Amino acid sequence: MKMVDYKKDFKHLYVPSASPEIVEVPPMPFITLSGAGDPNGEEFAGQTEALYSLSYAVKMSYKNGTAPAGYYEYKVFPLEGVWDLVDYSKPATDKSNLKYTIMIRQPDFLTEAEFERFLELTKRKKPNPYLDHVRFEQVADGWNCQMMHIGSYDEEPESFARMEAYCEAQGYVRASKTHREIYLSDPRKTAPAKLKTVLRFQVAKR
Repeated sequence: MKMVDYKKDFKHLYVPSASPEIVEVPPMPFITLSGAGDPNGEEFAGQTEALYSLSYAVKMSYKNGTAPAGYYEYKVFPLEGVWDLVDYSKPATDKSNLKYTIMIRQPDFLTEAEFERFLELTKRKKPNPYLDHVRFEQVADGWNCQMMHIGSYDEEPESFARMEAYCEAQGYVRASKTHREIYLSDPRKTAPAKLKTVLRFQVAKR
């Protein structure tokens, strides 16, 4: 059985060019958690841990006979975050003013019922208070501008400026103040200058 690898099988969504481009993002199933505040804090770390523990429970289910119908082998998808500001009168550099929904894409064989089953299993095996708030959602982003940002998170505004200039030249406008980040690198193991992050925001034709 061929293993599904998001970097190969969904390359256009997870390994884009380092130059801006317009892409249509199809509806996809995710497990999600929402929060606010500095992502370097304990809440964000606990939420991330909850999403990964549930995601790996689904992935490894074939080893203990609990795999859902239609199961196939795959690599766990990366963490993603949709970011916004609590108060737009404050600077975007104020991390305490951030609000977010973080998420991990799930394989298309995962149903709402199977999600609930794996959620209960994970609560018993790896208790985490944030599991009580995990949601299973179909997320449809539609048309977006995206690019690969290589460098520290603090340098992302430079890439967003390039993306907005590209949209202007191509006849698109940014459709939302929120943006999506897909984290392809582990910041605990990767130098800031080498971090790879897919940046994306929704667009509309001008």
